[in-house]
Amino acid sequence: MIEAIKSRKALAIVLAAGEGTRMKSDIPKVLHEVAGRSMLAHVLAAVGGAQVVNVAVVVGPGRDDVRAEAERLVPGAQTFVQAERLGTAHAVLAARAAIAGGCDDLLVLFGDTPLVTRETIIALRAALAAGAGVAVLGFEAADPFGYGRLIRDDAGRLMAIREQKDASDAERAISLCNAGLMAIDGARALGFLEKIGNSNANGEYYLTDVVELARAEGREARIVVADESEVLGVNDRIQLARAEAIAQMRLRRAAMAAGATMIAPETVFLSADTRFGRDVLIEPNVVIGPGVEIADRAVIHSFSHLEGAKVGAGATIGPFARLRPGTALAENARVGNFVEIKNATVARGAKVNHLTYIGDADIGANANIGAGTITCNYDGFFKYRTQIGENAFIGSNSALVAPVKVGAGAYVGSGSVVTKDVSADALAVARGRQMEKAGWAAAFRAAQAERKEKK
Repeated sequence: MIEAIKSRKALAIVLAAGEGTRMKSDIPKVLHEVAGRSMLAHVLAAVGGAQVVNVAVVVGPGRDDVRAEAERLVPGAQTFVQAERLGTAHAVLAARAAIAGGCDDLLVLFGDTPLVTRETIIALRAALAAGAGVAVLGFEAADPFGYGRLIRDDAGRLMAIREQKDASDAERAISLCNAGLMAIDGARALGFLEKIGNSNANGEYYLTDVVELARAEGREARIVVADESEVLGVNDRIQLARAEAIAQMRLRRAAMAAGATMIAPETVFLSADTRFGRDVLIEPNVVIGPGVEIADRAVIHSFSHLEGAKVGAGATIGPFARLRPGTALAENARVGNFVEIKNATVARGAKVNHLTYIGDADIGANANIGAGTITCNYDGFFKYRTQIGENAFIGSNSALVAPVKVGAGAYVGSGSVVTKDVSADALAVARGRQMEKAGWAAAFRAAQAERKEKK
């Protein structure tokens, strides 16, 4: 199908002006996230994957945040404001200027349908390439109530789309429903849209009327069928959770198919951009946020949380570890339990095994960071960096006050507060001198016992 559409110019209009009142949120509906990415971003990613370069996004009045997201995701995307809500055809015509620019394929999608795939969009475009005047995305609904029905003739060809309120009893019995997404012959799209009226139960301008207008000109209307889960529209938090569950299932399957092992995949949560190498092992109850890359043979132990991090080949993480944005672990690095790392590099073979915070730091190859170590990187105003050389050894319960450097092969004694650079192969000890008083404890106990006796 890709070959059929390669030479065709396409324009995608993404309708993203919905208020989303049922979301009960100050955030625009299309900016709510699924798998670490806004719903609008999912739709635009599918559009780009279907080789659609020209994009127009229809937003609501005052929705500069939606406009900014669209322009961030697709540089050069056009945005248009839908001032009134008079139906789907009216919404599409908000982008009249973009349509008038001309295209072979006009695609209409919805910013709150985040699970649509590039393959489905390609199939809609391929239907136009094969001569259809309009291609409609349909699905077999488990419960068709509320959906527009796809009305076919005796030969199975699409005749019309009938909304629930306008459908007869016989038409309401049809389970093949309209998903809303549509592809229209670009040469006739504007003419079709301008002919649509509002003589229906809602008094709205229905995009679905394009089917009958195309047929009236002798053009074929085709149906592309998708799975119901793919065309889920998100209107409230319950549907958002359903979309998240479906997206996670897809991501887990793709990761395992590509060579990652998940012991309990239903407990692992991924982001849309998570990247795995081969033979990665993910234990139960792991959360991976946006911007994570995990290389071959890495192991992520249970109850770890990663975001914006790169994990090198053969590295091990956790259990109960947190990698924050800017973390880069090299090959065979080790991050153990109750360790947090942020904006830091950990070189090959280095170990940060227990109860440690490493922020704004560079740790050299094969260095060992003892339990309870902290890089003190913030003075309340600015962040500073700590540099630890290769083969250095940082004793437990040490605080490294940045900016500071610990040279290659140096040792820092346990419990030290290091405020000055440490030379290579040196020993730095920065703590109070230990003092011992022989017999003090026995005398103390005796005195306290006598005092208690007198009370």
